[in-house]
Amino acid sequence: MTNLHGDDPHPAFVGLPTYLHLPFARDAAELKSSDADIAILGAPVDMGVVYRPGTRFGPRAIRDASYFTASRTLYHLGLDVDPLEFLKVVDFGDANCPPSDLQLSHDAVKAKVGEALDADTLPIVLGGDHSITLPSATAVADKYGHGNVGILHFDAHADTGESGYGGVLIAHGNPMRRLIESGAVPGKNFVQVGLRGYWPPKDTFDWMREQGMRWHLMSEIETRGFDEVIAEAISEALDGADHLYLSVDIDVADPAFAPGTGTPEPGGLSGRELLRAVRRIVGSDVHLVAMDVVEVSPPYDSSDITAQLAHRVVLEAISALATKKRDSGS
Repeated sequence: MTNLHGDDPHPAFVGLPTYLHLPFARDAAELKSSDADIAILGAPVDMGVVYRPGTRFGPRAIRDASYFTASRTLYHLGLDVDPLEFLKVVDFGDANCPPSDLQLSHDAVKAKVGEALDADTLPIVLGGDHSITLPSATAVADKYGHGNVGILHFDAHADTGESGYGGVLIAHGNPMRRLIESGAVPGKNFVQVGLRGYWPPKDTFDWMREQGMRWHLMSEIETRGFDEVIAEAISEALDGADHLYLSVDIDVADPAFAPGTGTPEPGGLSGRELLRAVRRIVGSDVHLVAMDVVEVSPPYDSSDITAQLAHRVVLEAISALATKKRDSGS
């Protein structure tokens, strides 16, 4: 295990850009020997994008977004916790995704997530376009049992299209459909929050309804209130499932808070609402087994604010997990 920081604090721009300047595990053996609780790993993929590419640079941008270093205390003001006091977090590097082959990239992501799971860590995957949820969640379902993992999916778009541009079946508009069709995740345990805009068409929602999927539009959040919707979404995702996978497409946030994404959709969540939702979900009585944050596209970002929000989504989840561990006394 390589320690990337010494006893003395140093600026965040010094050294290798691991997440929070945390230790780096070069391979599966190093990850296992680290006894880590959480493994941060990248899925630098954008071949599944149908509009604006650039998400292959997302994992690097999210790591670079932190101005903290792990060599000093990280105190969460709202949760009254230093997450690294209760959890060991290791950066597991990136899946080796060839930029010319989407299927081989997916295979690499699935293998990398599988290695993190085999090391008894909770993988947090930095995307990459949303197609990476297909291999990532499949690896999780393989570990915990097909039909035993619910997915809570934050997104402006349902990503349940029958096929993508040119007939591509595993692009970023299709992964949720493929997961349900494969049997990895039951439709009734697939819950979406934040949908809005003008896609997908009605016949796709008809298919979603046939699978038993549940979804909560932004218009519902506006009328019912976010807290009520989140509570219902958690219950739906765990309706018969024991484990939870959290998938956050950064375009669930309004472009004012996340301009650096391939398919921006006005009228979304604020950054504050998204972070609060993550804290509430992860801190609730659920067994979170994996998470991804996807669709950060640095070429379209402004002052790194999208990467900053994605970084904080991850850090809020880690802090909520640390609070649960502290309060349980384990």
